[in-house]
Amino acid sequence: MGDYNRSTKEVAFGEIPANVIQSVRTYIEKHNLGDILANVSLCIVSTSEKLKKGLFSGPGPKLLVQTVILTDRWLILADNVDQNALYIKSMQLRDITVEDYEKSSFNAMIPDTGMNVNGRFTDASELGTIFLPLGKDEAGEKFKSALIEVVQKVKM
Repeated sequence: MGDYNRSTKEVAFGEIPANVIQSVRTYIEKHNLGDILANVSLCIVSTSEKLKKGLFSGPGPKLLVQTVILTDRWLILADNVDQNALYIKSMQLRDITVEDYEKSSFNAMIPDTGMNVNGRFTDASELGTIFLPLGKDEAGEKFKSALIEVVQKVKM
C-alpha cells in the first residue's frame, strides 16, 4: 500500500455535513450548473491518513477527507485537506474516462487503491487527471463499480 491508510464509507446524501453541501451549492451557483444534484445515486466519504514512517510522516497532507457525490450525469468532489478550506471540483460523466488504479501501470511502482479520473473539469479549459483515493473495503469497491458503470452508460 502507498503512504496512506485509506478507508471509504457510504453515506446518504442527507448525511453529508452542512458546510460541505453549502460549499457544493455555492460552487454550482458560481458555475451556473443548474440542478445537478437532482439525481444523486451514491455518496461516499473517502478518508486518507498519512502513515508515519520513522519519526516523520514525510511530504504531503496528513489527512485528506474527500466527499464524493455521484449523480446520473455528474461527479462532484469536495476535498478537505488537513482540515483547511474545502476545494470543490466537478466533471460531467460524458467528459471523463475512469480507470481502476490497481489495474494501471502505475500500481506496480506505487501500490494504492482508487480510481484515475481523466477528462475535463467544470472550471478548467484543458483536460486533467486526478487520483480519487478509495479504501480497499466494501464501500470503496461498490463506488468503483458504480462509477465505471455510470460512465459507460452515459457514453452509450
